[in-house]
Amino acid sequence: MEEKFKLNGPGRGLCAKGCGRQNKQLNTYDYLADIPGNAEATDLVEVQFKNTRKGYYHNHNRLPLEKGDIVAVEATPGHDIGVISLTGRLVPLQIKKANLKSEQEIKRVYRKAKPVDLEKYEEAKNREHGTMIRSRQIAKELGLQMKIGDVEYQGDGNKAIFYYIADGRVDFRQLIKVLADTFHVRIEMKQIGARQEAGRIGGIGPCGRELCCATWMKNFVSVSTGAARYQDISLNPQKLAGQCAKLKCCMNYEVDTYVEAGKRLPSREITLLTQDAEYFFFKADILGGLVTYSTDKRLAANLVTLTTARVFEVINMNRRGEKPEKLNNNETTDQTKPADLVEQESLTRFDKRRKNKGKRKDNGNGRGNMHRKEMQNTNQERQNRNRNRDNKENRNEQNTYRSENRNGKEKRRRERDYRSEKPTETGNPPTVKTE
Repeated sequence: MEEKFKLNGPGRGLCAKGCGRQNKQLNTYDYLADIPGNAEATDLVEVQFKNTRKGYYHNHNRLPLEKGDIVAVEATPGHDIGVISLTGRLVPLQIKKANLKSEQEIKRVYRKAKPVDLEKYEEAKNREHGTMIRSRQIAKELGLQMKIGDVEYQGDGNKAIFYYIADGRVDFRQLIKVLADTFHVRIEMKQIGARQEAGRIGGIGPCGRELCCATWMKNFVSVSTGAARYQDISLNPQKLAGQCAKLKCCMNYEVDTYVEAGKRLPSREITLLTQDAEYFFFKADILGGLVTYSTDKRLAANLVTLTTARVFEVINMNRRGEKPEKLNNNETTDQTKPADLVEQESLTRFDKRRKNKGKRKDNGNGRGNMHRKEMQNTNQERQNRNRNRDNKENRNEQNTYRSENRNGKEKRRRERDYRSEKPTETGNPPTVKTE
């Protein structure tokens, strides 16, 4: 009995219909696509346009639409071209998440895109880059403090959306007039932030995955440095900032867990007293429940790591006026070392090429170790011979220097004696030096 293979049949983990085009940002996986009657549950569909812009429309004509279909939708004015990104029961949930409360904001789907519609759309899309460059020049000539990051033409080419970034309010009324006269289209200015721009451009984060703002994140929550303090992250601006030059959004993912775990730790201001010394707070492993104390406030001296239970026990003893002999009380803390995927390999193994000359593998009878010992002894003997040769040369140089000094002194003594014995011109007898 032959059975046809179905990717979306029972026993499969994923549904092929739920996957969308991977070259689009903010892709949504429809995990209800293979459920019977899912598409007929509602006439609402989600349509995605360039980059991160999405819209929700009514399918009044009951067209058989699936994820990935290119459709022509209602716009103001004219029509726009987009791609179906979601259908069925998940669309109302997405609308609720987008805070679209009024039904009047939801327009309708006209038809599936025709070849004529696609030709106009491609013509308008090819004009976007040139329009963006020219609009930047116009904004610079007008002296506006703004940056035009992207331009998006409507599917029929009658309207253009200019996305810009600015620190404050910008009076772009004159800019709209100049742009309308230059490009002969309807102009719409839309201000976005640095995070929205990063989501539109996309990229890879330090975690090795695509940016959250470019894949699934729609609503941006404010991030403060308090999230870094709760997680004991170093307050280094270069490490805390993302590609948008703002604080990383992923810092908010685990901050609630760290805050809850931090409540079970003792206060950092409390010091522990023993019969030998006084211990101050040094650092803490928040999730592991371990606290490290030092005998110095500013330096790591005599570090002792305790569990929270032992710390509170010592604190209660100090409050009763008692001081333990030792802080750890012979207590062993199980500090599990994190798994290192590259632990078996050295990160610098490719920096210098190892020389395997003269090395032999051990065949099981210890010959390899004996050969290594012989090589070590040979190297040691060679170093000793070189050292003896250097010492001998140094001694020869010192002897030569001493002999030269003696010869020079003898020569100078003879010249002095000769001058003292030579007769003078007046006929006076030479003076004889008496010793």
